[in-house]
Amino acid sequence: MNCCGPEGVGVLDRVERRAGGRISALALVGPPNSGKSTLFNRLTGLRQKVANYPGVTVEQRSGKMRGIGRNDLTLIDLPGIHSLTSYSEDAKVAIDVLHGRMQGAQTPDAVLLVLDALQLNRQLMLAGPVLALGLPTLVLLNMSDLMQSRGGEIDPLALARELGAPVALISASKGTGLEAVASFAARLTGGAGEQAQAAQLPVLQNPASCRQWAAQVSSRTKYKAPHSRGWTPKLDNLLLHKIWGPLIFLVVVAGVFQVVFSAGLPLSDWMTAVLTRWGAAAAQSVPYPWLQLLLRDGIWNGVQAVLVFLPQILLLFLLIGVLEDSGYLARAALIADRVMRSIGLNGKAFIPLLSAYACAVPAIMATRTIENKRDRMATILVAPFMTCSARLPIYTLMIAAFIPNRRILGNFFGLRAAVMLSLYLLGFLAALATARLLKSSILKANSAPFILELPQYRWPTLRSMGLRLLDRGSVFVKQTGTVILAVTFILWVLSILPFHHGAASSLTESVIGRLGHSIEPLIRPLGFNWKIGIGLLSSIIAREVIVGTLGTLYGADPATQSLTLQSALRHDMTLGGAVALVVFFAFAMQCTSTLAVVRRETNSWRWPLAQFLYMSVLAYGAALAANQILSHIH
Repeated sequence: MNCCGPEGVGVLDRVERRAGGRISALALVGPPNSGKSTLFNRLTGLRQKVANYPGVTVEQRSGKMRGIGRNDLTLIDLPGIHSLTSYSEDAKVAIDVLHGRMQGAQTPDAVLLVLDALQLNRQLMLAGPVLALGLPTLVLLNMSDLMQSRGGEIDPLALARELGAPVALISASKGTGLEAVASFAARLTGGAGEQAQAAQLPVLQNPASCRQWAAQVSSRTKYKAPHSRGWTPKLDNLLLHKIWGPLIFLVVVAGVFQVVFSAGLPLSDWMTAVLTRWGAAAAQSVPYPWLQLLLRDGIWNGVQAVLVFLPQILLLFLLIGVLEDSGYLARAALIADRVMRSIGLNGKAFIPLLSAYACAVPAIMATRTIENKRDRMATILVAPFMTCSARLPIYTLMIAAFIPNRRILGNFFGLRAAVMLSLYLLGFLAALATARLLKSSILKANSAPFILELPQYRWPTLRSMGLRLLDRGSVFVKQTGTVILAVTFILWVLSILPFHHGAASSLTESVIGRLGHSIEPLIRPLGFNWKIGIGLLSSIIAREVIVGTLGTLYGADPATQSLTLQSALRHDMTLGGAVALVVFFAFAMQCTSTLAVVRRETNSWRWPLAQFLYMSVLAYGAALAANQILSHIH
């Protein structure tokens, strides 16, 4: 297929140009890692909505632009693409939207084409086919501030003449140069009819000729690439070294978990004290004893048990965000590619699996960039093994309750961080082993090359980090304030029913107590009591719900009501049972949202049900082995 030739000219004939008409939508187009998403957030001010394109599973982000004189102008953020001849689901959607072939989706009237000014020689290859669509286009050279600070040069007017489209130098992260977007939209709205002169572009028959063309355009516009001297290549020589690279990666990961525990635990303790005082004050302000009981045991104990882990979760996301925005995680993908290929997975699977450490739902959706369907399916099925943030509350709770705070490597690395790291490693090894099993049997496929464009190293911005923490924190608090609140309230009600002669039942005689005791024989070999069993059932909704469940049940039990949740768990469990519980959570699915998205991505209930059964059996067997082995040792 052509890079920017006859297909683009054919599209030009089919596009109805708006001469003096009123535009309603702009498409944001660009290669991956060009800063397109940062620009989208900047232009919309996070006033955006997320949906799915009709008939496919690709996510659609759109938002109303601000600061350009019209509040009704929609900005459509398309998936990142390298060309208009890609075969991944993301790329197909972007192409169909640009061609006006996506049924039920808004057709853009104009295009904002975002290119990385640091790597313009390669990124210009996308300009030809986009301009050939014949839509009015503004070319935005992002990260121009970094290009200039590193000795790079470009003549935007000369490039505009070559492309037949306006060109602007911008920095999406700093918000500079964006007045060009306002001017572009105003000229289109005002009827100037500005548009790309696609007919002036040469007909290029293959990607190779498109690369000669891009190089010639760069040369004629006096583009000078940023110098490669300095600390960037020196860092790559170290961080991508065959031996030192993996070792440094392990040290970085270990450091992340040490910080999460050393800095996060005191913050969690402080939050526990604050929330306890708030809960007591709220209960005392209520005049009726039964309402005090409802607030303290039915609502506050369960919600508080989960909220206290918010500082550690935010710390984890902050550190991961720093690594991602600095450009280091892309290097980690290259390091991990050797391991991925040894188990038969495509190197592109690393990025979705890495994002699964935050949440498996967006990770599974990120597999759409994998062209090979069998590789994509294998990645979807193993992604839930990666230790997501929802597992962090139960891991932190059990480790703080049963693992002493001892140092292993001086002040740098402690025993608790080592145990946490081992749990993350356990999930990763389970993912690798399962992927190897799948790729050697039902999902066998030929390997594909892994091509990754490394972003430049750069300092993360406070705005980017702040938005990331705000987003993740609001999601966690919303989950706590809705799902966990509802579950803990229902559990508390079931813990006092049925009433006998106007009095509530004891915990063991209540509905929830009888249910728990009925399943206790099944889980007793794992070292779990009936309260843990109820926690396991409730956590099928979402993993972190178990912490709220245990907070409610132990708070309602007279024997442990005066104890903290950690002390109550030490009162009821052995070390073998505690280890078995975290091992169970390392392997079990325990997330209805993940099951739902697997169903949506595979278009079948067969895969998610098989996935849930496989992970549940593996979790039970591993937890059983852990408890039995530790019981015999002790």
